[in-house]
Amino acid sequence: MASEPCPISLTVNGRPVAASVEPRRLLVDFLREDLGLIGAHIGCEQGVCGTCTVLLDGASIRSCITFAVQADGGEISTVEGLAMKGEGEVGGELHPLQDEFSDKQGLQCGYCTPGMLMRAREILAQNPDPTPAQVREAIASNLCRCTGYQFIAEAVLAAAARMREPKEVAP
Repeated sequence: MASEPCPISLTVNGRPVAASVEPRRLLVDFLREDLGLIGAHIGCEQGVCGTCTVLLDGASIRSCITFAVQADGGEISTVEGLAMKGEGEVGGELHPLQDEFSDKQGLQCGYCTPGMLMRAREILAQNPDPTPAQVREAIASNLCRCTGYQFIAEAVLAAAARMREPKEVAP
C-alpha cells in the first residue's frame, strides 16, 4: 500500500524547490530522478561509502539513507552547485576544489569525486586552514578505492590556500 505524498519545500543549489514526494522516497532518488541532479552517486546504499554525500544546511549527509521529507525546509548543496554563475544558475567557473582536484589528480575513476568534493567543501567551511592530518582524518569518512587519498588531500589543501587568498575587486 502506497503512502500519501507529502509536500516538501526546500532550496537546492540556491533555487527554491517545491514537490510532493512519498514519505519513503530517498533524497538521493529525489535529487537524481526528480530534479535531474545526478552528481550524487549511489554506491553502497547503506551510508558507508560517501558517494552520495550532499550538504544539508551546510553539514554533509548521506543522501542514500536520508528521506527527502527530512530535508523539508532545508538548504541542499550538491556537486552541481559548486560551479555557479549566480542566482542558482549552474555552469560558472570551477570552484577551487574542483579545479585543484583536476590539477592535483585528486580523482581517478571519479566515482567518489562528487561526494568527496562536498565533504571537502564542508571541511573548508568549518576550518579554512586545515593541517594535512586534519584533512586526511576528515576525508576518511568517504571511501576512495583508486587514489590512496594522498592526491585528494593535496587538492583540498591547495584549494584551501586559494580560497584564503584575498579576492581582487574590479575597479
